[in-house]
Amino acid sequence: MIILGPEELADVQLSWPVESSTVLAEGRITKYVQDQVITPSGALITREYLKHPGAVGVIALDDHERVALVRQYRHPVRHRLIEPPAGLLDVGGEDYLPAMQRELAEEVGLAAENWAVLVDLFTTPGILGESLRIYLARDLQAVDGADDYIREGEEAHMDVVWASLDDLAEAVLDGRLHNPTVVAGVLAAWAARQRDGFASLRPADAAWPAHEVLATEGI
Repeated sequence: MIILGPEELADVQLSWPVESSTVLAEGRITKYVQDQVITPSGALITREYLKHPGAVGVIALDDHERVALVRQYRHPVRHRLIEPPAGLLDVGGEDYLPAMQRELAEEVGLAAENWAVLVDLFTTPGILGESLRIYLARDLQAVDGADDYIREGEEAHMDVVWASLDDLAEAVLDGRLHNPTVVAGVLAAWAARQRDGFASLRPADAAWPAHEVLATEGI
């Protein structure tokens, strides 16, 4: 039995050698890639996955501990999901926090004075190279969205709703909510509040090395 100590509880950046890489298909956002990967024992294995630019999401919490959410249809899973505001990191050179602030204004018409990092994750690391950063935003205020923002496709049919953090945590644990941003963000916010009232969360400009590694390697 291997028991890790607190200082060992960290994922380690590692890249096995790639003998060849082929783009099987390319869409508007992602690329479907097949890599021939050499394992440490010298075996050659084939792995197929999607390259993704990464994303940001936010748990926007008001003074009554209610969270701003949207309800949006997601065609790949054939569900209308309850989700926090979120967006792709697909604008070249845009920093993470400004990207999230823009999405918060566009999707739910809000700005926030207080920002912190809740949690970073890989959404589906076995098949998808997507890194996701979820923020906590507090001290909210209503703002107008960008004049040139036009809702299209699924976004044209989404609406804005609110729910209490406690009710959301119960819904996640009951298996009624499935979006990874809401699951990870809600549980992280609930745990951080229980721990020390959000006092020890990382600052909003904290480094995000896992995402930067993927961006450097073109994943």
